Amino acid sequence: MRQRPLSISLRKLLFGGSTLLLLCSPSLAFGAEAPPQDAAGSNAPASDPVKDVTQLGKITVTAQSRSQEMQEVPIPLQIVTAKQIDTLAATDLSRMDIFVPGLVVGADQPTQPSYQMRGIETSNFGIGTESAVGVYVDGVYAARSGGALLAFNDIARIEVLKGPQGTLFGRNAAAGAISIVTNEPSDHFEGKARVRFGNDGRKYADALVNVPVNRDMAVRMSVLDNRSDGWIKDAATGESYGKDHDWGSRLVWRWNATPDTRVLLAWDHEQLKQPPQPAIGLIAKSDYVTRDPPFNDQVPPFPADPSSYLDPRHAPLYNDTVNAGEKRHFDGATLTVDHSFSWGSLTSTTAWRHFNTYNRGDYDGTNNRATYLDTANIESNNSWYQEFKFAGTAGIADWVGGVSYYDEHARQTSQTNVFTDSVDSLAMNVGGAAATDTFAFYDSLLPLVGYGQYHLLGDPWREQIDNVGRFKAYAAYGDVIWHLTDQLSLTTGARFTRDEKEFSWFNPPRRADELDATIDALMPLLNLVGIDPSVFQQNLIFNAAGGAPVNVLVKDKNSWNDFSPRVVLDYKFTPDVMGYASVTKGYKAGGYNSVQIGSRFDPEKVLNYEAGLKTLFPEQHLLLNGSVYYYRYDNKQSLTLDPNSAGSGVPRYLVSSTDQEAHGLEFEAQWQPVDAFKLSFTGAYIDATYRQAVAPSGADLSGQPTGEPLFSFASSLSYTWQGVAGGALEFDLSHAYRGKSRCNRDSQLQGTCQISPNFDTGVAQQRTDARLDWHAADDQWGVALYANNVFNKRYVTGVNNISTSVFGTPFASITPPRAVGVELRVKF
Repeated sequence: MRQRPLSISLRKLLFGGSTLLLLCSPSLAFGAEAPPQDAAGSNAPASDPVKDVTQLGKITVTAQSRSQEMQEVPIPLQIVTAKQIDTLAATDLSRMDIFVPGLVVGADQPTQPSYQMRGIETSNFGIGTESAVGVYVDGVYAARSGGALLAFNDIARIEVLKGPQGTLFGRNAAAGAISIVTNEPSDHFEGKARVRFGNDGRKYADALVNVPVNRDMAVRMSVLDNRSDGWIKDAATGESYGKDHDWGSRLVWRWNATPDTRVLLAWDHEQLKQPPQPAIGLIAKSDYVTRDPPFNDQVPPFPADPSSYLDPRHAPLYNDTVNAGEKRHFDGATLTVDHSFSWGSLTSTTAWRHFNTYNRGDYDGTNNRATYLDTANIESNNSWYQEFKFAGTAGIADWVGGVSYYDEHARQTSQTNVFTDSVDSLAMNVGGAAATDTFAFYDSLLPLVGYGQYHLLGDPWREQIDNVGRFKAYAAYGDVIWHLTDQLSLTTGARFTRDEKEFSWFNPPRRADELDATIDALMPLLNLVGIDPSVFQQNLIFNAAGGAPVNVLVKDKNSWNDFSPRVVLDYKFTPDVMGYASVTKGYKAGGYNSVQIGSRFDPEKVLNYEAGLKTLFPEQHLLLNGSVYYYRYDNKQSLTLDPNSAGSGVPRYLVSSTDQEAHGLEFEAQWQPVDAFKLSFTGAYIDATYRQAVAPSGADLSGQPTGEPLFSFASSLSYTWQGVAGGALEFDLSHAYRGKSRCNRDSQLQGTCQISPNFDTGVAQQRTDARLDWHAADDQWGVALYANNVFNKRYVTGVNNISTSVFGTPFASITPPRAVGVELRVKF
């Protein structure tokens, strides 16, 4: 068979220089279209290859609460298709966020993830604050961090909308919105299953079946199970960390009640149970020092010396948290009813969500009892959501409007757990106590006075703050696209939101049952020598001196109103070239810091100015999109480490508010010269700085960079050979780059920039993924080999200093190693 010159050239490119091409232009990402889908998202029969290469941008999205093609929407957005998720073998959004420039999903702790878009992030996981990036599943807001990052289960696509989306998506979408769209039941029987096996004991399986019950009814069921044995072991116990243990199910029922009415009922369930994130200590055990009597134990040197820190990528792991673990139990139900009228349509969405989470992990990075510190976050959440949305077309106007109500009841317990041994270290290192004021000293005296059977060391000590939040939100919105001419359109929209919040803090007395039992037994001795037992029973971490009165219930109640408009002008220079300019406002409700009693902060507000081009060149099979923007952000809420020098001296995380601004540029390119070959590139540039800000540490950050990298890029290419073993063979290569953090005066304390000469923090990151996939001609069978992080790039993502100034025990987090595996698929 005679080969075409283009085919020969592409093969040489793939096998001779594709890797070099991608690494030399650290770029790109996803935006290539998905295969044609039916209403349920199932792959349609293969279409004509000549037509396929002209379909760039022909993806239907609902970014503006109405069905439109991607290129018709005057909003910067990136589409992640189901195929792209499969190509990367991603199990949730955090496993592929680097391929969406401008988006960062922090998921070292999946029950407490953080979302960042265009440099805007709310890092606090407490129930008193909310994310500035709204996450929506089938139009329903995923409240709180605990239920915002679930495993992918029968996903059709993900729409990443960048910039404020306050008018259409409402509160808490000040930085942008992530809209996850799942597949609906179809009228055709469908069944498929998939398994993956990989290194580190990875075992993943998912399956679904779509059953048409009759001509008006269908049911779609899917399940998944994701497990792995972990990628790092505790050097002392051999216990594995970095494990996956997550499974979920989804059931959707569709009923076409009448020709004009559709009813959709969905149920989601997920359970996660795995070890907490590993805390890799930076102090070598060989550097430990022996303390003088009455201690006679070995502890890390205090204060810590950054010049002696270990490189966490090669350091041993020692964690000793009691009852360590990270768990989540999630259930959710969504009822959607659509009805068409002669004038338009009405959609009612009713949703209920419930989840419980438990996260307890090591916060000193050692297995040393004298420096023991762990924290636990325990949450329980119930929420209800109701929306009525109307949409239609009248004359020159396409309009959508609606009202919504949101009700949430949340409970949280924030625990700090130590032992009496580490209480001694805390008292001496931070409180300036003498050795004679410690548990160790009194413990050493007990044998001398005939009480040697009792001990004051080795007893657990817990302090905690309990929160209860009751939140309600009411909204009314409207959005109209005015088609002024065949080429010129004006979009005007506005949303009014009212938030009502009630919040409480309660700081109970410290809990130390074993110690209290010992003190009770020692009461005759204590009375004899005149020692008041209350000296052993006072709160040391959360106490009145640090602004946390003990055994006092503190309540607060606030409400906020917001008006978020948007104006967009777009002009079609040709049927395939559109320019647009917009002014939009975003809003995030005010709130409270869970562990800072009596705290309250104002709502966040952002004003964004943007202009862009969306272009398509069918004859060249090329899509080019780009935009420039500027935003001003007021009262941005950030979780930062406070050394607490004026209080108890025990560091704490507080929510602080700052004013920021940013200039940015985003660019997207897709090229598909033939049906078999696709190339895409996505890039982002952002210069984000503080306008006015003072860190809790006292550092003036005004005019300083916020830490957001200047550049990030992602790119991918794919090539398909037809007629291979009776099917098709597809090769995919993806590469992503995220620039280095831009440091400011507070970065070292926060652990995000260079701290030690022995390793780098905040450096640029790169990741390359590859996949070789064969599938039968009818797609009934398939097998693939894949690799994530092909070149095994490892990075230190941050240093945690919360225990550094207390025990001299900093610890770090690192990225996981390369993952390789094989995938088997079947359809029936």
